[in-house]
Amino acid sequence: MLPHPGIYALNHLLGAEAWARDKLKPYAGQCVEFRNPPLPALRLDILDTGMVRSAAADTIPNLVVTIGPAALPAFARGEDALMREIGIEGNADLAGSVQYLFRHLRWDLAEDLSRVFGDVLAQRMVKEGKRFAAWNREAVEKLAQNFAEYWIEEQPLLARPAEVRQFLTDADQLRDDLARLDKRIAALSRSRVS
Repeated sequence: MLPHPGIYALNHLLGAEAWARDKLKPYAGQCVEFRNPPLPALRLDILDTGMVRSAAADTIPNLVVTIGPAALPAFARGEDALMREIGIEGNADLAGSVQYLFRHLRWDLAEDLSRVFGDVLAQRMVKEGKRFAAWNREAVEKLAQNFAEYWIEEQPLLARPAEVRQFLTDADQLRDDLARLDKRIAALSRSRVS
């Protein structure tokens, strides 16, 4: 059976950063499991070198990191939103180290590309890639704004926030009025019986 591609990617990142390997070395022999349903779980053993390898299926994980289904949309909103979609159970010290690595370990794409294309071309490729990603992000935001405006103004499918707040206020008022009416009816019924 071939190792999971995520292990190659993670070891590539760890191999490039000695500080990251040093962060994991104290947890050698421990197991971390990443869950992202419906995908199969990724279970990793931490080696004494600070690298990782695929763990045996019967290994009990010391830390379980569960990535919720809303993680991908949350990723677009930023790191804090993404972290709210990730559940962590197990060894608190190991969890802190894994979280630290998640927040600080970055792939130096320009370095890897420079080995193949040279420094200048690699820097240009990364710069243009970032511009293209920013353009895509801006296009998606504008498209979402246009759809929202269309569904609010042209083809009412969505309600304005002020209209929703007013509806909720009206519903609360109606509930309170009905509760008072119910109490009056109950009081009148008791007074008629006595």
